[in-house]
Amino acid sequence: MARRAIAVLSLGLLAALPATAGASSLELRIGGFFPRTESNLFRDDGQLYAIPGRTCPLEPDAPCLKRSDWQGVYGGAEFSFTPSDHVELGIHLDGYGRRLDTNYRDYTRPGDVEILQSLKLTLVPLGATLRLFPIDRDATVSPYVGVGPDIVFYKYEEFGDLIDFGSPDPDNPDIFSDQLVVSQGARPGFHVTGGLRVRVGHDFSILGEGRYQWAKATLGGDFGPQPGQDALRLDMSGFSAVVGLSIRF
Repeated sequence: MARRAIAVLSLGLLAALPATAGASSLELRIGGFFPRTESNLFRDDGQLYAIPGRTCPLEPDAPCLKRSDWQGVYGGAEFSFTPSDHVELGIHLDGYGRRLDTNYRDYTRPGDVEILQSLKLTLVPLGATLRLFPIDRDATVSPYVGVGPDIVFYKYEEFGDLIDFGSPDPDNPDIFSDQLVVSQGARPGFHVTGGLRVRVGHDFSILGEGRYQWAKATLGGDFGPQPGQDALRLDMSGFSAVVGLSIRF
């Protein structure tokens, strides 16, 4: 039902754009993304890996990677149409990427040499937003709220020196150097947003916006389900805060 509702809303917004469009605008924005990290992929990463030089909790199940470690730069662009003074329909493409350089928390090479690798997450939401302006959107100060569907393209990678936990000797596992494992795909999502635009000229406005998106994925590819293990799930939900410039045509 949720996927069907997202698809119907997406088609409705896209179908409405050319039929009702009045003035149009281009918005460029940049800020930060604060992932929720509520899935077993982040939990497992937090228990398995550490940031070099960081002191990890003594409890084995306590994560050494923090939610704040995944915070990163977020930005993008949106093209909007204006069917009326209080309504705006837009299509946006945004992006977020974060790389963590890590080492295994509980494993080292002979001589206590750290085993180093990197974790990288990339998210690219493509979506549509219906915005409502309680006052005329051409006012000097224009607050708004919005809602809409997304398709979130994702790519999760681990590369560097990785342990083969299926080795015959679990106390002396094999280490693969210069290894790369990847999962990528696209999943439906949803977002709500709110913000404020301040006109600084006839065709220019500066803006501040907060957005919360919901999206989840079950990883495949190199991270596909293994016999006797739960599938790895990627939580792509989180809050973004941006500032930007809106240019009206």
